[in-house]
Amino acid sequence: MRGKAVIIFLAYLLLASTSFSQQCVDCHKRTTPNIVSDWQVSKHSHNEIGCSMCHGDQHTSVQDVAEARIPTPQTCNLCHSTKVEQFGAGKHSFAWAAMKAMPTAHWQPMALMEGMKGCGGCHKIGLKTEGEIEELKKDGAGFGVASCDACHTRHIFSVDEAKQPQACRTCHMGIDHPQWEMYSSSKHGVRYLLKQKKILPETVAAPTCQSCHMQEGDHAVRTAWGFLAVRLPLPQDEKWAEDRSVILQGLGVLDPDGNPTPRLDVVKAADLARLTQEDWQTERDKMIKTCNLCHSVNFAKNELEKGDHMIKEADHLLAEAIRIVAALYQDKILTTPETYAYSFPDLLTFHDAPTVIEQKLFLMFLKHRMRTFQGAFHANPDYALWYGWSEMQMDLTEIKTLAEEIRKGR
Repeated sequence: MRGKAVIIFLAYLLLASTSFSQQCVDCHKRTTPNIVSDWQVSKHSHNEIGCSMCHGDQHTSVQDVAEARIPTPQTCNLCHSTKVEQFGAGKHSFAWAAMKAMPTAHWQPMALMEGMKGCGGCHKIGLKTEGEIEELKKDGAGFGVASCDACHTRHIFSVDEAKQPQACRTCHMGIDHPQWEMYSSSKHGVRYLLKQKKILPETVAAPTCQSCHMQEGDHAVRTAWGFLAVRLPLPQDEKWAEDRSVILQGLGVLDPDGNPTPRLDVVKAADLARLTQEDWQTERDKMIKTCNLCHSVNFAKNELEKGDHMIKEADHLLAEAIRIVAALYQDKILTTPETYAYSFPDLLTFHDAPTVIEQKLFLMFLKHRMRTFQGAFHANPDYALWYGWSEMQMDLTEIKTLAEEIRKGR
């Protein structure tokens, strides 16, 4: 009975939307014509999904622009419930919360955060509380509220657009996750871009970002290692377990004595890491299944294990660097900032780290370690070696030199 009621309700909205839309089109052809032309070629338009279905019917003139409703994922949920449910269970939905949880996020110019000119420009894809949505609306039309339009851009909301690897490019590039640069210059990416240019035939196998990370259109977009490439349980390899524990301390998830901190709850809530072997294995198995469309299972497993190995090697370098800086705090050569919970370097302070040596450590972690393992997983040897591993080696040398100079100049 409930399903029938929903269908009747949607039919009512559709009829109301269709009759109301012509008024919107007539006006907006004069004021914002490109919005209208995008909508007119959209599937929404072809299926008579009019303006009021998403924006309501309270805005009818220049005088009541503020009454136009700004869509949220729940608006899309009326018709796309499966995709919205998947999105809500995946890492993209936690993007806004993850940004707000960063220790120094509130130190940044608000134009970069809520203003979407920096971190918020990508992290806007995440779900927001009602209070956060109201605050965003006060500062404009509510840009960054809808989430779905980060990939299905307004007002065409094209599935074909969102399936292209370029749809991921705006956010997945740059310092901490240059996936676009890695993918587009890998053989996977080159073959797909040649297909787009019609140089290779359409039947040629060439994976996109979505092929590997959105299998069968799943909007959860999860990966085995997660964004930070740290996970639980700790490995059986004692040395790697020690190194990863140090990194978890640097992330503030463990305190200097190895005990869990409140930040662990943040990491759990933001889905930043796989915290059980089963959770990790589920995502790994999904990836192997995808690779098996073109490669043998043994080949896929071996290639992914090479990526795991590069995480292990990178962890060893990073942990050594963290220990060097941590020793400066332990010996009271570096003064613990009031904002630090512990006398230990905090990797999540990023460029706001209080000393040059810690800023170098931040780059080693967020820029070069990322390139080391992401380059390996994205089949880009140049990124894995020269932009990643080589840079980490040089970072460690510089950190050792800086530490010696700091101790001598004490």
